[in-house]
Amino acid sequence: MQPNDDTNERLVNGATTDEERGSEPGLRPHRLADYIGQSQVKKNLEISIKAAIQRNEALDHVLLHGPPGLGKTTLANIIANEMNTNITATSGPAIERSGDLAAILTNLNEGDVFFIDEVHRLNRIVEETLYPALEDFKLDIVIGEGPSARSIKIDLPRFTLVGATTRAALLTSPLRDRFGISHRLEFYDHEELVEIVTRAAAVLHVDMDSEAALEIGRRARGTPRVANRLLKRVRDFAQVEGDGRITLELARQGLAMLEVDHLGLERMDRKILLTIIEKFNGGPVGLDTLAAMISEETDTINDVYEPYLAKIGFLQRTPRGRTVTQAAFAHFGIAPAGTQADFWS
Repeated sequence: MQPNDDTNERLVNGATTDEERGSEPGLRPHRLADYIGQSQVKKNLEISIKAAIQRNEALDHVLLHGPPGLGKTTLANIIANEMNTNITATSGPAIERSGDLAAILTNLNEGDVFFIDEVHRLNRIVEETLYPALEDFKLDIVIGEGPSARSIKIDLPRFTLVGATTRAALLTSPLRDRFGISHRLEFYDHEELVEIVTRAAAVLHVDMDSEAALEIGRRARGTPRVANRLLKRVRDFAQVEGDGRITLELARQGLAMLEVDHLGLERMDRKILLTIIEKFNGGPVGLDTLAAMISEETDTINDVYEPYLAKIGFLQRTPRGRTVTQAAFAHFGIAPAGTQADFWS
């Protein structure tokens, strides 16, 4: 089965992830040795890859999950590079029909990596078509309709599916169980982010003080994607307002213009926290209600903003809704409702 040009174009467009949009050549590492952070994940992947190469087999299917921006797409490309094979990338919502999936799978070569971002958003019919392909490397295709319909099996090359998701809990058990390798990516610490920012500055040929790299790394929300984005915007500021060199002072001024505070909180973070504090006395408040109040999608709040706010101890997810902690009240200099006037003394 050969895909037509329209199918190819749509699936390729669907493969463009948030992590890839706007990225500059060279910022994404190509080998495990160059990948910064996630040391335990790297070590386990390195062993799995070496073992597969020694057996001359395709790597087991890999599931990468965790908050957005931590390097899942980068790791998928690194796996293909380390296995010395090709990668075909798409996203769950882009594969609308079983025929789309068949068009991709039948064009893979032995050992290729097939990367699906947002794998939890696969259509259920497409997902069921994927099961025999993952387990037996066979594709069941139904030809015709009604009484004349018949099923044929197509042998597939042994490939590696790499699935990425920010919401592993939404994966169905049958799909999750078919991944032989599963790794959760965690937020990065400041030292790792400083290393990432320093490397990115070298790739971009930006002159930067070590103190400025530390300042950007501290405010990057534990996320490499955010670190690279902040570096590029501070680079613009230093180019226009200075001589192009990123000093600590210019970095602070640029980050202030971006409304990123010393904890990495951005405007929407503050809007979420202050809405819960000012409108709901610190909570609890339901996610749908909160989303309506701040005019933001529930998935965006849940996947993009809340993980970091929970990580720094400013927000709690409870069965009754979202609540703000005393640490968040203190950050804004607001006394929690019902406390004594000398709370801050």
